Amino acid sequence: MFKAMILLKRNPDMAYEDFVTWWLKDHSELAAQLPKLKKAVFNLIEGDGSDEYDGVSELWFDNQADFEAAYASEIGKGVAADSLSKVSKRIRFFINEHQIK
Repeated sequence: MFKAMILLKRNPDMAYEDFVTWWLKDHSELAAQLPKLKKAVFNLIEGDGSDEYDGVSELWFDNQADFEAAYASEIGKGVAADSLSKVSKRIRFFINEHQIK
């Protein structure tokens, strides 16, 4: 299984509480529609919101080709555009997960 992890930092003019509401409600509903998405986990970074990042998403697909096709779709383009309109920093990692327990 292929996993993408995405680190996000909200725009400087967005309050942390507004980021939480947007990300966990509005954006998560869009992301859940990505074609061939197997699992999605949105992790909030605890604190006062002054950290380097505000959240980390984990998206599972059968393979990287499914991930790339999902983001090339109209839904995927909408998910990316929604994210980029709200964040000042977005870093994606492609993960080869090794579960040890």
